[in-house]
Amino acid sequence: MVKIAARYSHLNGWEFIKVNEPALWNEIEEVVAAIDAEAHRTKVSREKTMMGEALLSPKGLNEAFRAEFSKRGWAQSRANFWVTSDPRLIRRTLNLPAEEQRSAIAQEGAEAYPSHNQTDFTKRRVAVEVQFGKYFAVSYDMFVKHLAFYVADVIDVGVEIMPMRSLSAPSVRESGKRARNMSTGVPWYEKELYNLIREGRGVPAVPMVLIGVAP
Repeated sequence: MVKIAARYSHLNGWEFIKVNEPALWNEIEEVVAAIDAEAHRTKVSREKTMMGEALLSPKGLNEAFRAEFSKRGWAQSRANFWVTSDPRLIRRTLNLPAEEQRSAIAQEGAEAYPSHNQTDFTKRRVAVEVQFGKYFAVSYDMFVKHLAFYVADVIDVGVEIMPMRSLSAPSVRESGKRARNMSTGVPWYEKELYNLIREGRGVPAVPMVLIGVAP
C-alpha cells in the first residue's frame, strides 16, 4: 500500500480545499490509501543496469488511481481553444470562449488551429493529475494544464500526485543487492518541489497541492 508522505501547498491550494471542499480532500486520501503498489510490480526492465528486473509499472499505477477516482465520481475534463502564430492575436483572444477565439483570429486574416488541454480527474472545480510516467509531464501539468484550467475559470485548485524518491529510487533488498523500484526518468516529489519553489512564490499563478506518495 502507499500513503501520502509529503504535501506542499502552493498559493494556499491545500487550505482552499480543506476550507471549501474538505470531503474532496478526504476522497484524495482514500484513493491514495487504496493503492497497492506491489500489485503493479509487473514491468520487466530493459535497461542495461537492471535488465530483467521486476519494476513497478507506471501504467498499472496510473490505471489503479484512475479506477479509484472514477469510483468516487471524478472524471476527465477538457478545455478547447484556438491558437495561431501571431502573439498579438493570442494575447487578445486568450480569455475568449473557444468559438469567439476562432472568429476573432479569422477576422484578422490569420489561420486558427484547434487545440485543447485535458486533465485526468476533476470534481467540483478541483483537478487532479497523477504522474508516474516521465518527469517532464509534471512541469507540463503544473505550468500548462492546471494554469490553463484555472485561467479559464474551470477549476479553483490543481492537485499533482507523484512518487516520493523512496518509492521510485534505489532500495536495498534482502540479498544486499541494490535495485530500483521504478524505471529511471520517472518524476519524484522532492525534485519537482525544488523546481516549483525555484520559480518563485507566485509562479505558476494557480493554487496547487503537490502530493508525494510512498510505501
